[in-house]
Amino acid sequence: MAGTLEKSDVPNLHSATPTSEVKSLAEDQGIEAAKDIAFGSIAGIIGKTIEYPFDTIKVRLQSQPYPPIYTGPLDCFRQSLLSPEGGLRSLYRGISAPFFGAAIETSSLFFSYRIAQSTLQTFLPSLPQRTGDKLPLEALLACGAISGAVTSLLLTPIELVKCKLQYPVTDNPSTHKPRGPLSVILSVFRNHGILGFWRGQLGTLIRETGGSAAWFGSYEAVSIFLRNHSSRSQPPPPPSSERPTSSSPLHHQLLAGASAGVAYNFVFFPADTIKSRMQTEDLGAVSSPPHAKTHRPPPSTFWHSGAELWRQQGLRGLYRGCGITVARSAPSSAVIFAVYEGLRGWAV
Repeated sequence: MAGTLEKSDVPNLHSATPTSEVKSLAEDQGIEAAKDIAFGSIAGIIGKTIEYPFDTIKVRLQSQPYPPIYTGPLDCFRQSLLSPEGGLRSLYRGISAPFFGAAIETSSLFFSYRIAQSTLQTFLPSLPQRTGDKLPLEALLACGAISGAVTSLLLTPIELVKCKLQYPVTDNPSTHKPRGPLSVILSVFRNHGILGFWRGQLGTLIRETGGSAAWFGSYEAVSIFLRNHSSRSQPPPPPSSERPTSSSPLHHQLLAGASAGVAYNFVFFPADTIKSRMQTEDLGAVSSPPHAKTHRPPPSTFWHSGAELWRQQGLRGLYRGCGITVARSAPSSAVIFAVYEGLRGWAV
């Protein structure tokens, strides 16, 4: 009877309120996750459209044999435009996989970044606990690194297919029929199994973990600087219920995003160079002639590839293609952040 009285006589004020709060929190988290995925995907695809031709040049510079066949980015660009395959077609070869990859990468980065912040707030009570409160910059750097580590697991297979599609396979492109993503996927699985898709994972992990910390950290730091600088001459904008940076002026978002792109690509660029070489060496593009099909050495490790590249070309080889990468990453990253923040502000 006591149990019956509890259920019938006691109002639901105490029992229903926590349940409704948990349900509301779960719904809010689901909505925020959907926003991260949708808005991050849109921003990533737009950014990839801008940067892809430059990324193709970067991969060809990174993966070329020794001695180099390109004297620099401009020469690589010129040879690509004059190739029998056709200029823009050559530069945009294999873009379908990167479109898919850009949507996954960018949405995963923003989603993991937000989840990492919520997790830190849960387990570290000393951090700001209210929704919308900005965490200290060092905590945001850690959240960026976590988001990059998570994203690297999704990104390595996509980048492996992308790199194989971007790099010319034979010396005579006029006699080579360009492969599509499906044929590359089948070839990798047939020759290396399922784990073959994660070849170069260590390089992606290093680049994404450190690079994402620099990406988000630079964006947040520059945004804070610009916001503080502008507040000296005018009242600060009203705080947003989700992300304070969403109320920043567009030119602040673009400048902070451009700075983030430069920081992301420059600091850990050698890891990306080694990864690209590892993912294309089975095509005969790195250490052996294209027609040397027999007695090819087994796939090298990340550290062996890095040491071999250092021995052959030194620091310059590790940063080959960095200039064009930084040049394309600034506008691309600026657009990604501006589109993402704009969509989030619109959807509030």
